[in-house]
Amino acid sequence: MLSSSDDARMPVERAVALGTAKLMPDLDDEHGWLLTLDGTPQSYVDLAEPTHLEFEYTRRIAHLLDVLAPAGRPLDVLHLGGGALTVPRYLDDTRPGSRQRVVEIDGPLMELVAETLPWPSGIDVTIGDAREALGSIPPASVDVVVADVFRASRTPAHLTSVEFLRQAAAVLRPGGCYAANLADGPPLAFAKAQAATLRAVFPQTCLAAEPSVLRGRRYGNILLIGSDRPLPVKELSRRLAADPFPARLHDAEELAELVRGVAPVLDAAAEDSPPPPDGAFSIL
Repeated sequence: MLSSSDDARMPVERAVALGTAKLMPDLDDEHGWLLTLDGTPQSYVDLAEPTHLEFEYTRRIAHLLDVLAPAGRPLDVLHLGGGALTVPRYLDDTRPGSRQRVVEIDGPLMELVAETLPWPSGIDVTIGDAREALGSIPPASVDVVVADVFRASRTPAHLTSVEFLRQAAAVLRPGGCYAANLADGPPLAFAKAQAATLRAVFPQTCLAAEPSVLRGRRYGNILLIGSDRPLPVKELSRRLAADPFPARLHDAEELAELVRGVAPVLDAAAEDSPPPPDGAFSIL
């Protein structure tokens, strides 16, 4: 679905609930748009080609969605965190008929995105808190939960605990999958605690990240994946390795070694993820 404003692509800036949002046209792609919030990149959308994924972390989530079921089979997916709906648009294109619900806390942001980058009718957007929304989802009713929630570039504390993950696990069907995008840098204390928390709830787990990030050399995105059934680690690993910015998949055994001696996070001790270092997004 192309916006009616494609013939007059001008940057749009607006105050939204969580800061100042900007939608900027990609000068190298006549249908591409970048969304930032207070200067931090949030989403990239190509209205003409939803499978064009500019950010590496969205590619990793897309790879996971690709291997969870045979090609083209619709999935029921709950997205916690919306932005410009890059991943929902991708799934709508690659798995037509998928039922998708997006929960985004910033209503004015969604109004801005709807005006400039309207999304397909099969994507249902709800304004509200991600954890509160889980309470309204029937048990065992979705195939995938994707958590990609940031406020001021940080994952909110109440979405980092064992209690939260148990709520997410409860809405998954048997064999369903939970995936969370988070960001961390050296010494990776937050990421390790989140991996330990994931392992406390899901019997099958893995982690995907660029080697330099997981070695604690720089700040970056980490994808945590959990399920009650074996995960398609071989196929996912192959796809991640073939990316322009290759990521390595760490299986359950490697994850156990990574978090040795690290305790899962409970609500009582949960904290926001650490802020990004100065200059983390200076390329923008």
